[in-house]
Amino acid sequence: QVQLIESGGGSVQAGGSLRLSCVVSGRTISTYAMGWFRQVPGKDREFVSTISWGGVVTSYDDSVKGRFTVSRDNAKNTIYLQMNSLKPEDTAVYLCAITDARSAQREIAAYTYWGQGTQVTVSS
Repeated sequence: QVQLIESGGGSVQAGGSLRLSCVVSGRTISTYAMGWFRQVPGKDREFVSTISWGGVVTSYDDSVKGRFTVSRDNAKNTIYLQMNSLKPEDTAVYLCAITDARSAQREIAAYTYWGQGTQVTVSS
């Protein structure tokens, strides 16, 4: 059974930073691309960032580009999302997900397994 567990969320003031982690069990992540998404109640889930299997290729939504950095440690079966210069509009539940592909994927439909998410709240 594949499980993804996110952690690191919390409440911060605008301009602050958080580092999210996503630990995967039941599947070795080293040959799969992974991604981060976020969702606000009543709105569609939206793409945040993705990273290829080896970590060489990354992609970001324009709204977070230059502020967020995705990385992975395959030895720890974990990916990370470093979030700097946070804004109130970044407030959401952040979810990680894993694909069956090696290349970075921006589309929700490409992802096979999802975590439950971690709440990030940014106050002004």
